Amino acid sequence: MSKPAARIRLADAAFALFDERGYEQTTVDDIAERAGVGRTTFFRHYRSKEDVIFPDHDRLLTLIKDRLATSSHSTGLIAVSDAVRLVLLHYIDEGDLARRRYTLTSKVAVLRDREIASVARYQRLFREFIADWMGDPTESASLRAELMAAAVVAAHNHVLRRWLRGETSDPVVEMDEAMRDVVALFPAPSGSGEAGDAGTTLVAFRTGQDLDTLLPSLRRLVEGGTGR
Repeated sequence: MSKPAARIRLADAAFALFDERGYEQTTVDDIAERAGVGRTTFFRHYRSKEDVIFPDHDRLLTLIKDRLATSSHSTGLIAVSDAVRLVLLHYIDEGDLARRRYTLTSKVAVLRDREIASVARYQRLFREFIADWMGDPTESASLRAELMAAAVVAAHNHVLRRWLRGETSDPVVEMDEAMRDVVALFPAPSGSGEAGDAGTTLVAFRTGQDLDTLLPSLRRLVEGGTGR
C-alpha cells in the first residue's frame, strides 16, 4: 500500500495531537514530527496549524462564484441552490475529517471565531449575487438581499450540523428541501419575468415526499404568488 500524501499525513497527525494534547499545546513542529516530515514541508502545504483544520475556503468560494456566474436572471435562484449544494457535498466528501473538525471547533474559542469569519465570507458572496439578481438599488431591496443571503447560509449550516451530529442519513435531500423553503420565503422581484403576468417559473428540488403530499403546499405557494 502506498504511503499517504504528506498533506494527508499532516492533517491526520494534527488531529491526533489535538485529541491527545489539546489544540493550544500542539505546535507546528509537533505535527511535522508526528507526520514524519520536516518543518519546511509543513509550510509548503499549510500556512499555520489553524489551516490544517479548516477546508480550503478560498477554493470553495471560487467554485461558488463560478457556478453563480453561469446563471442567467431566470436561473439565479437555481444557481444559488446549486452553489449551496456544492459546499455541502465538499463537507460530506471529507467524511470523518469534517466531524473531527466540528468537535474541535466546538471546544476551542479561537477556532469558532475563525469559523464565524469564514461563514461571513459566504454570506457576503450570496448577498452580492442576490442584490445584483434583484436589480433594485433601493434600501428595501438591499435589506431583502441581506435577509435572503442570511437564510441561505442558515439553511446550509442547519443541515450540515445535522449531518455532522449523525442526525440525518440523506443531507442532500434535506438541503434541497431547506432551499425550497428559503426560496418560498422570497418571491421573485416584480418585473423580473419570474412571477406575475410574465408567466410562471417553477424551481425544482429533489424531495423524499410523494406528489400527493406536496400538492397542497405547492397550491398554496402558487396562489400566494398570484395574490389570490
